[in-house]
Amino acid sequence: MSVATEAEKPTHCPVDDADSAPAARTKRHTSAVRQATLFGLAVLVALAVPVGWLGLRVHQDRQLQAQQSQFLQVARQVALNLTTIDWQHADADVRRILDGATGEFYNDFAKRAQPFADVLRQAKATSVGTIIEAGLESQTAENAQALVAVSVQTSTAGEPDPTPRAWRMRITVQKVGDQVKAANVGFVP
Repeated sequence: MSVATEAEKPTHCPVDDADSAPAARTKRHTSAVRQATLFGLAVLVALAVPVGWLGLRVHQDRQLQAQQSQFLQVARQVALNLTTIDWQHADADVRRILDGATGEFYNDFAKRAQPFADVLRQAKATSVGTIIEAGLESQTAENAQALVAVSVQTSTAGEPDPTPRAWRMRITVQKVGDQVKAANVGFVP
């Protein structure tokens, strides 16, 4: 018979398995929830970055389109103002042109405004412009250059039947405060 020595005796203390099993399960459950939450947050951040970038791009594109539209509309209106003139309203027509002008164009036209109105009245000239086509050649944040094709019907006291003419204008428009005005106008052959 063998005698068990003190070292060979079992030193195992009984553990209450009923208490340790729920604690282990709770710990595993908490760990799984934490991992799922972290994974969900990572996916959310990963999706938010490109969606935010796309939203910014869409916003910038809309702003650019609105600015292009405004620049082009002003260029078209300037072309109409320059080509639609009635000798009976010469002063008002000249004022309308000057109201839409700035810079070099304003200065040049203002110097010639009175002689221009006098010639219109003497010739009893009337012209009506129609925009055929218009587009922007170039654009910056503050200005743009547009090409505008205009058909102009002109009549005078000596020639009552309107004479049609086709003109192409290069119009530079520029932001002035919260408005856009014509800074330069040239005729393109």
